[in-house]
Amino acid sequence: MISVVILTLDESENLRRCLPSVAWCDDIVVMDSGSRDDTAEVARKAGARVITRDFDSFAGQRNHAMESGGLRHRWTLHLDADEVVTPGLREEMVEIAREDSSPFEVYRVPSRLMLMGSWLRHAGMYPSYQVRFGRTDRLRFVDHGHGQREVQPLAKVGTLTHPLDHYNFSKGFNDWFARHLRYARQEALQNITSRESTMSLRALVDRDPLARRRAIKHFANRLPARPWLRFLHAYVLRLGFLDGRAGFHYAVMLGIYQYFIDLNAKELGTVDDR
Repeated sequence: MISVVILTLDESENLRRCLPSVAWCDDIVVMDSGSRDDTAEVARKAGARVITRDFDSFAGQRNHAMESGGLRHRWTLHLDADEVVTPGLREEMVEIAREDSSPFEVYRVPSRLMLMGSWLRHAGMYPSYQVRFGRTDRLRFVDHGHGQREVQPLAKVGTLTHPLDHYNFSKGFNDWFARHLRYARQEALQNITSRESTMSLRALVDRDPLARRRAIKHFANRLPARPWLRFLHAYVLRLGFLDGRAGFHYAVMLGIYQYFIDLNAKELGTVDDR
């Protein structure tokens, strides 16, 4: 009824948590980027097929799985190895796939960010949406910053209610910072493109939460003191202080990440010294 694609690179430990959450699926494809641990062995023991392809981008990996993975079902869910499908999300997707009469081609999925054993209800920007579920013949991605976006206009994008659980810190804080050092340059390059585009102020009050979030990010890229603003947004405006110590730590990390992005933008000669 539903195929599942999981992106991996040295993810054997995370797979041991991810794969049981999709044990109800009879068509799992692990899209691996050349793991040197036992990722492939763990996947195959769980009944998944493993495809190995050198990593070019998240969109490239996901699209390759869609087009060359021999997916068996009309609907597909995309996961990262550090994500877990909750029971409510499974039931919601199965119902859509069973009826197979949805007016939407793809669906965005909310994500609960987990840190220090707890859900970052506030600082984690819940619900932070990404399009991850859709019709196998229509679900495709384009590169955007360090990640990817769907190709469909918002009118063809539905919204699921139940979340994924995202264990983004499962390999420790050093791993998070190492990844975000790499992501920062890609985000800086994306910000260059964003600054060259125009967007109406009306988008800031759009009814669609994903449209609003993208508009806020578009205009925030033009503001001074961005690292401080990002910290204050997560910790104060989003009530991250209610998440306790984990909320404070994550808000600080977001500010540092924004500083990484701005340093890369400055190096590329695209940001003012403010």
